[in-house]
Amino acid sequence: MLVLAAALVAAAPAHAQRVSLADRVAALETKANNPQQNLDLLNKVAQQESELRELRAQLEQLQNENEQLKQRNRDQYLDLDGRLNRLEGGAAPTAPAPAVTPPLSSAPTTRPATVPAPAAATAERPPSVHGDMGAMSATGDERTAYNVAFDKLKAGDYADAAQLFTSFLQLYPSGVYAPNALYWLGESYYVTQNYALAADQFRALLAQYPTHDKAPGALLKLGLCDYGLGKLPEAERTLGEVMAKYPGTDVARTADDRLRAIQLGRLR
Repeated sequence: MLVLAAALVAAAPAHAQRVSLADRVAALETKANNPQQNLDLLNKVAQQESELRELRAQLEQLQNENEQLKQRNRDQYLDLDGRLNRLEGGAAPTAPAPAVTPPLSSAPTTRPATVPAPAAATAERPPSVHGDMGAMSATGDERTAYNVAFDKLKAGDYADAAQLFTSFLQLYPSGVYAPNALYWLGESYYVTQNYALAADQFRALLAQYPTHDKAPGALLKLGLCDYGLGKLPEAERTLGEVMAKYPGTDVARTADDRLRAIQLGRLR
């Protein structure tokens, strides 16, 4: 009897466990067969899918806005240099004009008209090329190479433009369009936020061609590069130099606007 009682006592927990396990399985089956619960799960899945679609739409919108912002940035910096772009387009025709007119310009009244053109020409090429027909004939190939690089820049192919301008400067380090190539090489880096490389090009232009018509824009962009690099004291100093050297010009107004923005940022 004692043995039987002990066996019954020992068997009871196992039986209870089997019953409990069976109840748990039954409960799970009941939940699985519950239409309302399944519907709730489906609704949650549908809601998550809807939220995912919304997030994707927001992402596409942000990407589109980012592209529009890039395009506006390209338009703004090209618009800022619009006058200089027109000078670039007219640089080749105006250079030969002084070579033809001096023999006919013995009267003093004709000299003021011819002074600006030689100044621009000497700023763009070494004085030794004047009257050198070999150098002048080579300018045609130089201009073609320059235009190829400049067209890439206008098309927004900044990486290709940078490579082409670099190759151009290697081929024509002292060419007629070397200052312009330095400037636009800097722009190619600047617009892609490679501020350190851009600053190197603008410094080189200012050091080699301080009186060139690209010098004001180069000095402005040097200050903007310092700003992009977080060098605020250097940026303020350079932008102030732009305003002092070129008062009343577009570059001075742009420098003033950016300088005010820096100063307002410090007050926040």
